[in-house]
Amino acid sequence: MVKVDKKTCIGCGTCPGVCPEVFEMGPDGKARVKKGADKKAKCIKEAIKSCPVDAISN
Repeated sequence: MVKVDKKTCIGCGTCPGVCPEVFEMGPDGKARVKKGADKKAKCIKEAIKSCPVDAISN
C-alpha cells in the first residue's frame, strides 16, 4: 500500500507532478494519496524515485 510519511514530506509537490492520478497536496501543504486512487499505477515507482526526501513508501 502506497503511503506518504507526513513527518518526512517537505511539500515540494514532486509526487503529484509526476503521478497526479495518485497523489495530491493536502490543506496542510503536504502530499497525500488521493482517496480511491489506483494504488497500482505505474507512475508510483517514478514518484518514489523522484521524492527528494524519500517520504513515499509502497
